[in-house]
Amino acid sequence: MTTTAAPYPTGIRTTVTDAEQALREVRRFYDANTAYLRESLAAFAAGKLPGHRVSACYPFVSLGIEHRPRLDTRLSFGFVPGPGHYATTLTRPDLFDYYYREQFRLLLTNHEQPLTVGVSDLPIPIHFAFPEGPHVEGELSPDSLERLTEFFDLPDLSVMDDRVVNGTLHINPGEATPLALFNAPRVDFSLQRLRHYTATSAEHFQNYVLFTNYQFYVDEFVRHGHALMCGEVDNPTDDPYSAFVEPGDVITSRGGGASGPRPARSPQMPAYHLKRPDGSGISLINIGVGPSNAKTITDHVAVIRPYVWLMLGHCAGLRNTQRLGDYVLAHAYVREDHVLDQDLPLWVPLPALAEVQQALEQAVSEVTGLVGYDLKRVMRTGTVATIDDRNWELRDYREPVQRFSQSRAVALDMESATIAANGFRFRVPYGTLLCVSDKPLHGQLKLPAMADRFYREQVDQHLRIGLLAMELLRKNDLAQLHSRKLRSFAEVAFQ
Repeated sequence: MTTTAAPYPTGIRTTVTDAEQALREVRRFYDANTAYLRESLAAFAAGKLPGHRVSACYPFVSLGIEHRPRLDTRLSFGFVPGPGHYATTLTRPDLFDYYYREQFRLLLTNHEQPLTVGVSDLPIPIHFAFPEGPHVEGELSPDSLERLTEFFDLPDLSVMDDRVVNGTLHINPGEATPLALFNAPRVDFSLQRLRHYTATSAEHFQNYVLFTNYQFYVDEFVRHGHALMCGEVDNPTDDPYSAFVEPGDVITSRGGGASGPRPARSPQMPAYHLKRPDGSGISLINIGVGPSNAKTITDHVAVIRPYVWLMLGHCAGLRNTQRLGDYVLAHAYVREDHVLDQDLPLWVPLPALAEVQQALEQAVSEVTGLVGYDLKRVMRTGTVATIDDRNWELRDYREPVQRFSQSRAVALDMESATIAANGFRFRVPYGTLLCVSDKPLHGQLKLPAMADRFYREQVDQHLRIGLLAMELLRKNDLAQLHSRKLRSFAEVAFQ
């Protein structure tokens, strides 16, 4: 016998009528079952073989509706579409406490029916029982590693796909309809991938996310974050930032003083976080260049259910009337990135979201000091074309130029449409504000000397616009930000 602990078994359940009570039950089941797995693995690593297969399952929440209720439909989420049985598995109540509490509250309020919280029949993979702990394989001898699958459940890709997100899930008779876009193992998978790609723990990610494709923005964000923590610039008085987190979970708190080791090597897509205690701060991720990176990171950031994500980056200006340093506010996208074609068909439109567009335009106006008609001097609203070939200029340029002209594109990049498409797919409000850094069709190529001068002069202003836009969005009504434009006919209840 390897441990005196015992998991809560599949089938145990309790009825709750209060959101806080529901969250406590989820915590109780999750904490006990993951602790059992960790203790069992520790004994296994010490050479004590279990006398049986070691397994423990995720908690779930479910709701049964017999009659179509009268709903508060001002929100685009928080209710189920009609009579039936609905359920989802849950993970990391320590991380998602506020989110789960709010989803439970909305369901209880809208449907006036109790929730059922219990233990599902979906096993917790042993790797996911260590949310921020050691890499499982690294703790085991080669012989123990050979026998790991004999005793423990490993991650199973067949139960963590995106069929709910993509609208392709077929519900068999007797099966529950999902309450959420992601089940528990899909969330756990992405939380661990976030740590791998960004070198920061999932607990630090904030609800307002900026993506960029250049290190220059990171340098300015880091400078700004440290200045806020040290009092060199004013921290918002209504809801100040409490900490700044860098890769390696290096935390600088208000007043200065960093804690935590810096990573030995730079992660693939480093993340930085200006934190607020309620999670309403700003995260910045340098995704690098290309649509593959853009899809990879947004696939995983989506599980933290951010309130909005924005792309701030550089682009090629396609019009002769544009100047280096001008801004492009995307209101449509040409998708030639190809990484999402199987998940989101090309015929699906990506609508501009009014609240995001207005916040970005207002931010440009306030930072530049230009208003009304004068704002057109530095910003154009138009179509952004996203492609997957960085060296498109080396092809017979007549063919792409014709397509860009037919689409009325004003700018070209490699990430924006991917981020917008995944925002649409994952029901995360999205937006794009790009800065013209070259004009390849008009002889102004992105060459080192030109680029260095441009970056020094323009990045600070562009980042300040992005940060201000996030602050404006934060002060807006969240119910309006989560537009019905992002919801399907029969949508999941969770935001």
